[in-house]
Amino acid sequence: MKKIVQVSAIDMTMNNFLAPLNKASKESGFEVHTACSPGNYVDEIKKDGLIFHDIKIDRKISPLSNLKSIYKLYTLFKAINPDIVHVHTPVAAVLGRIAAKLARVPTIIYTAHGFYFHDDMNEKDYKFYFNIEKYMGRYFTDFIFTQSIEDHEIAKSNNFLKNKSNHIHISNGIDLDKKFNYESLSPKVREDIRNLHSISEEDIVVTFIGRLVEEKGILDFLESIELLGSNNIKYIIIGSLPPGERDTETFNKLKNFEDNPNVIFTGQIENVNEYLYASDVFCLPSYREGMPRSIIEAMSMKNAVLATNIRGSREEVVKNETGFLFEINDSQAIASYIDKLNSDRALLTKMQENGYERAHKLYNEKDVVEKQLEIFNLVTNK
Repeated sequence: MKKIVQVSAIDMTMNNFLAPLNKASKESGFEVHTACSPGNYVDEIKKDGLIFHDIKIDRKISPLSNLKSIYKLYTLFKAINPDIVHVHTPVAAVLGRIAAKLARVPTIIYTAHGFYFHDDMNEKDYKFYFNIEKYMGRYFTDFIFTQSIEDHEIAKSNNFLKNKSNHIHISNGIDLDKKFNYESLSPKVREDIRNLHSISEEDIVVTFIGRLVEEKGILDFLESIELLGSNNIKYIIIGSLPPGERDTETFNKLKNFEDNPNVIFTGQIENVNEYLYASDVFCLPSYREGMPRSIIEAMSMKNAVLATNIRGSREEVVKNETGFLFEINDSQAIASYIDKLNSDRALLTKMQENGYERAHKLYNEKDVVEKQLEIFNLVTNK
């Protein structure tokens, strides 16, 4: 049987983002192994019929720990003898590719969910991370899957791979047929969630989804609530701090907002689709993204979108059509756009409908998975 090993830093990524690809790979005839740090999702991964391997992978550069991870991954790859190793997330992608190369894995694939270097970095840091990506691409990678067009063009124009044709733009997608099917949900879902949190129908709900860390812009978002001219706005914060996350300082600062009656923290939840159905506007003030799934999820549930003008986000959001774009660290812009949408409900509705159409036109998960399976089958059927 053909074998593939999927590598990510944490099990949340493996379960929440890679499950559709992993399940489709299994159905396509692959023996699917997963390697990552264990957390709350191990049982879910195993329920999907996948083989789970407990490999601790730090999410930061830590030489001793990183070397241990490389050795454990190398040992695992030698034991499994996979046809493909497919890596994800910045640090895990580097360690996994080094281990796979040492183990002589026939095909090494890297999905760039968002190159770590970005426009807001100083020149020194940008060059450092850019060169890591380029070096790892040229000497430790056979295929690069990029989700954003900008990442695809950067990788291809800078020859991240020796074979230019192996740069594959796969985009990103969500399950529009089941979980994020707007038409399948009842208006009572919206009513129940709003009643649960004492939100009236006249209130505008603005939702954030993501890791509660600085680079996601969570503090910029929360600070904008003090700058609003409107008094009928509720913020819903969906997300948590994953195990092993470096940025704990930001998480501690969130306590300053816990007593605000207009801010609701849900933690990590399973019914994100229902909360987005009950929401009006989605805000992602992130500093770095690949091709954010959360924006697509929000559009599929008819939310207008506010997002930073960065790679990935500006590809998904059509300025003034499906939402607004603003610069990093601009709480005032967030507040101003929320006030604008609150005062102009016709514009809000127009953006919600436009986003819904865009999600269905461009971001179907089935198409994204199929593109990847085509490459998997191509390299294993030689």
